[in-house]
Amino acid sequence: MIYIGIDDTDIAGSRGTGHLAQLIADDLSTNFHVVGVTRHQLLFDPRVPYTAKNSCAAIHLTLVTVNLPILFNRVKAIMLANFEHGSDPGLAVASFVPQNIIDFGKKAKTDLVNQAEAFGLASQGPTLIGGLGGTNDGVIGAMAAIGLAADGNDGRYIRIGDVRELEGFVTPRQVIDAGVSSVKQLNGDEVTEGLIQAERLRPSRRDEQPVLFVEKGEESWLPLKLD
Repeated sequence: MIYIGIDDTDIAGSRGTGHLAQLIADDLSTNFHVVGVTRHQLLFDPRVPYTAKNSCAAIHLTLVTVNLPILFNRVKAIMLANFEHGSDPGLAVASFVPQNIIDFGKKAKTDLVNQAEAFGLASQGPTLIGGLGGTNDGVIGAMAAIGLAADGNDGRYIRIGDVRELEGFVTPRQVIDAGVSSVKQLNGDEVTEGLIQAERLRPSRRDEQPVLFVEKGEESWLPLKLD
């Protein structure tokens, strides 16, 4: 898999980083197979200068032979043309994510991390990162995004298959046919019958697969948004 991490591209009142991640995915889909886009929640702490919820995003591409610096510069150009001025955007791209970057991503969910740590990890192996404006602190979330995406058990999909096209009430089979691997309750039991409310489905990333978790409502299954 090729992972592209972005963060801190927005300001108060603007569209979030997830929106820009979708623009990047749309552009790359002309040359790559975009597997999905995931949102990852980082540390909530007053010492972290985040805009709203301190989340970052990762674009997942099927691994192919590619010149990573060219891909990095292509995404960089899209970001420079679309990020909100006043933000501190950062970008990371990798086709192999070592364990120390996965650990960095996990740490960023529970503790303070900094640019020096992110750049230090990038200097050790084939990850490309760069700050694109402001304080460049977005490199922290961008590096965390690729680590958490590569871990395979964090975040939720804001883009996967044809899930965004589902509307109204749908069956578990329709959800799976749209690109989700399974529909489950929180206890792990699979859901195969009944109807699911299909408004803004956000499957979770579990074992590198999109899993939609639901809970029982009065008349249908209600989708959950889990990080």
